[in-house]
Amino acid sequence: MRAVELHHGAATDVGHVRTVNEDAFLVAPPVFVVADGMGGHAGGDVASATAVQELGRLADAGFDSHSGAQAVVAALVRCQARLREYAAMQPGDAQHAGTTAVVALLVSDPEGPRWLLANVGDSRVYRLGPHGLDQLSVDHSVVQELLDTGRITEQEAAGHPERHVITRALSALEAPEPDFFLVPLPAAERLLLCSDGVSGMVPDATIEHLLRESPDPRDAAERLVQAALAAGGRDNATAVVVDVVGLVKDDAYDSARQRLSLVTKLGALP
Repeated sequence: MRAVELHHGAATDVGHVRTVNEDAFLVAPPVFVVADGMGGHAGGDVASATAVQELGRLADAGFDSHSGAQAVVAALVRCQARLREYAAMQPGDAQHAGTTAVVALLVSDPEGPRWLLANVGDSRVYRLGPHGLDQLSVDHSVVQELLDTGRITEQEAAGHPERHVITRALSALEAPEPDFFLVPLPAAERLLLCSDGVSGMVPDATIEHLLRESPDPRDAAERLVQAALAAGGRDNATAVVVDVVGLVKDDAYDSARQRLSLVTKLGALP
């Protein structure tokens, strides 16, 4: 695969209400992940960190870039196996520990490199383009199902009492069922991956404004998290921003510089 130069930034915060940050993230070109542990269930932080670790293997050990979807599913299956082992060793409701996951993976295609996007749950991936901000992922949530069937409006969804109830997750009890989306790089030169602590607190119009006004992806990620805190910070908030700077020659790609050790890349550890 022809190498692609990527710039990226990430930020996370526990917020003003929670005592534990159950979000985790990964920035390891060509793999980017945000995972949001299920709040209220014992081990949500372990679940999100486990998902990030297993998906992180795709960056560290490599993968067949022509079979990216299979590699993501295999990583999620490994995560579920680990969560089952964890639940078996814990008292209480650890078996319900789970996490969302949203993944952006750079893969090969006959027409050139593309983004392979995957999501389970309601963590989101957006793209910023010349015509505005688009949500590329589709929430696996009760509210999304109500929207899809026309039972509520977008305005009603914003304040719906079940807006945080998800219909799919990665856990010891649930097999991974990710949705996949394939997007050409020119159509997604800036991506945002975020937990619902950002998307649920910051309106899309503000997200778009902050992404446009922050050329440096590190600043953009930090400003998005700070906006979530300013809006109330009722949940953990995590943002990962990735820019496609341009295609470069393979021999000019410094993989050692682009990738840090797994420990420093993880947004959380079990």
